[in-house]
Amino acid sequence: MKKDRRKFLGTAATLLSASVAYPSSNFSIINFKKVNTVKIGIIGTGSRGMGLMRILNRIEGLEIIGLCDTLSFRLKDASKISPNAKKYKNHIALLENKDIEAIIITTPLNTHAKIASDAVDANVHIYCEKTMVKGAKETKDLVNKVLKSHKKIFQTGHQYHSSRLYTHAVELIKDGKVGKVNSIRAQWNRNGNWRRPVPDQTLERQINWRMYREYSYGLLAELSSHQIDFANWLFDSHPEKVTGFGGIDYWKDGRETYDNTHVIYAYPNGVKASYTCLTGNAKDDYKIHVMGDKGTMVLDYAKAWFYPEGSYTKKYGDVDGVSGATTNWEAGKGIPLDFDHIDPTQQALEDFRDSIVKGIPPLSDVISGAKVSYAIDMGIRAMDQNKTIEWDPSYNF
Repeated sequence: MKKDRRKFLGTAATLLSASVAYPSSNFSIINFKKVNTVKIGIIGTGSRGMGLMRILNRIEGLEIIGLCDTLSFRLKDASKISPNAKKYKNHIALLENKDIEAIIITTPLNTHAKIASDAVDANVHIYCEKTMVKGAKETKDLVNKVLKSHKKIFQTGHQYHSSRLYTHAVELIKDGKVGKVNSIRAQWNRNGNWRRPVPDQTLERQINWRMYREYSYGLLAELSSHQIDFANWLFDSHPEKVTGFGGIDYWKDGRETYDNTHVIYAYPNGVKASYTCLTGNAKDDYKIHVMGDKGTMVLDYAKAWFYPEGSYTKKYGDVDGVSGATTNWEAGKGIPLDFDHIDPTQQALEDFRDSIVKGIPPLSDVISGAKVSYAIDMGIRAMDQNKTIEWDPSYNF
């Protein structure tokens, strides 16, 4: 798997260099006009599903031919983006369409396991949005089924795992750029109630499913999961245990999932990784701090900076992809990583296409997805029970 991963990254790096060298050309290692276009079915056409559809329509080699949602007005809106796609109100009916070669699951979290399992039976390629599965048992059942009988691609939608900037940062950190890593501090803060408008109050739980435990694990699963995936990826591991606190302390509006979460995961290498998610303060928005004895790497959605420890000169040359820059530490500015890359979600979808066409294992697969699913379930139980939850050996693969 690691050999295939290096091969994939090598191909991706070649593609990236080609796009930088020939910015106005159609140069590509894979000529998608000479291969069959991958026909896609979208299951779940809410805001995320339609967002992915708009990106998919720009990617050569992919064609949306099926749309599925249980809400008629969602299907109507989605059909404006892909008017030629056939509409379904049941995912089984969509999976029975033999022209569909791959599906993208963007439904409420509690439905992922069932839909993905049915897709395995239908023998199609699967892109399952994060968090992959809700619940430890459901995660284990799906992983066992995929590993046993699925011969197609299974990619989990942790899109930052496809980000070439994040890949570059992980390589730098593993090569010792920040020294010995001793802590990770991450946050994803917003100031808003996280609700979506509801045209009919009978649809409240179905539309605002992220607010209700029946459907979702809330902030930890929908936001912090990306950053937990990053730590697992960086350490090639999973957390040993977790503790934390969460509450419904600000938005007294009937929601059942926490409006603020603060959790700490302990990894086998001794590193503690903390994750904060707020809905009542947006200061600094999204950030990941990777702290080592030689420096700190800070990443946001699309940029990264390096802050060296100890004595240093004010000017740095172009070393390991870190551009020369005058640092002003009083203004809190680090040294930016100068690395060309595209939007992580688009990259993840292009990677999905490449994995299907070339038979390359995805960077974010069912195993990495499961490690995050288990970690999220552990974190929720730690907050709910106000205790430390340990990794269950039965989670191992």
